[in-house]
Amino acid sequence: MGEQSKKLHIAVFPWLAFGHMIPYFELSKLIAQKGHKISFISTPRNIDRLPKLPPNLAPFLNFVKIPLPHIENLPKNAEATIDLPYEQVKYLKIAQDGFKEPIAKFLEDSAPDCIFFDFACYWIPSIASKFNIPTAYFSIFIAASMGYIGPVPGVNSDYEIRTTPEEYTVTPKWVPFETTVAFKFFEISRIFEASVKGDEENVSDIFRIYKAIEHSDFLLVRSCSEFEPEWLKVVGDIHRKPVFPVGQLPKTTYEDDNTKIDAWTEIKLWLDEQEKGKVIYVAFGSEAKPSQNELIELSLGLELSGLPFFWVLINKRGESDDELIQLPEGFEERTKGRGIVCTSWAPQLKILSHNSVGGFFTHSGWSSVVEAIQFEKPLVLLTFSSDQGINATLLEEKKMAYLIPRDDRDGSFTRDSVAESVSLVLVEKQGEIYREKIKEAKNIFCDERRQDNYVENILSYVQNYKKTKI
Repeated sequence: MGEQSKKLHIAVFPWLAFGHMIPYFELSKLIAQKGHKISFISTPRNIDRLPKLPPNLAPFLNFVKIPLPHIENLPKNAEATIDLPYEQVKYLKIAQDGFKEPIAKFLEDSAPDCIFFDFACYWIPSIASKFNIPTAYFSIFIAASMGYIGPVPGVNSDYEIRTTPEEYTVTPKWVPFETTVAFKFFEISRIFEASVKGDEENVSDIFRIYKAIEHSDFLLVRSCSEFEPEWLKVVGDIHRKPVFPVGQLPKTTYEDDNTKIDAWTEIKLWLDEQEKGKVIYVAFGSEAKPSQNELIELSLGLELSGLPFFWVLINKRGESDDELIQLPEGFEERTKGRGIVCTSWAPQLKILSHNSVGGFFTHSGWSSVVEAIQFEKPLVLLTFSSDQGINATLLEEKKMAYLIPRDDRDGSFTRDSVAESVSLVLVEKQGEIYREKIKEAKNIFCDERRQDNYVENILSYVQNYKKTKI
């Protein structure tokens, strides 16, 4: 597809979580590369913490900083989910709901051709429609997650609303094929109150998602038709509106930060000393903080495996997090030289690119999955929250990842299962399928031409959609 005849102005407004902001940022860069204008809307502190923008894209990508309204119970300087404990995240959603007036002013003054928005900001279409601006709900959740969430109650469907955690552990009635994709009971139980029920102070996540879908003009999904065509079809069928995969958005980096380069130099020295393909890299995203029991079993499991490891551990979520977790006594001494526990920032892409790293033990957050595939590192998965259970079972179904065996009811696992799982995926013969499947996926996930076609397809639709709206 050729270049668009008219350059577009697209506004993007992600939820205040880096797992959402980064995919929005990657899509923004791909659009800006084509000479279109992007207005990236977030809070000042979040924008300042985004990865560096390549200088050639600076003229096309405008950052719109809107201060977060102060609300009761939201800790000072908390502008993203990494800045506060899980139970306080709802106050961030309530604060972002306070963006309605500045967003309305921005849309009126700037008149973008379209706005891509996230689930938390479900109220965007009602504001944008006043200025005749088309809207797209851009889901960073993959098509399997969107399909699993299901149709908007009472809109294009007569399916009963699921009201118990148990109903989320089986294949939904609107999925017309056999699949093992589902939440485990412990996974849905952990998020049921905030994500499905909501409370007097804050509407539920699923309410926000349903409203975002119902009132947007079209849907964008972080997916590709080569990977999950059956789930993309489910999403289109249940919502009866245009659905566009945006591709997998593999991360691209631009660096001119010497402090980060120094941090990598030290890590690289250690990795260079390790045997090729034998290091397990352990990182559960920017938010997943294990409980004390989970931390003990993870630690002792890594020790038991006998494999070298590099572990990026989140032991505190923001300044207001007062729940202390501690590594088992003597663990760091016993694993000295063989293992490193890092509690600060680490350059994940660089670590994954190193040839001594033989596997990635992670939470199945989709950005981490894509990064593993970028560097052909087989996956060992331990889910914590959100959509991770759906991601994990889809990857397991496709033999692209191995899940740590756990108790379905309470999510508990043992040090032995950690040690056995890590060894299986990295070194044992039975784990070969996981090592092979991840290599096969790279062509689907990281092909630049394919990714470019997805972006062109969306831009072409926005061009033509705008013409029909006037």
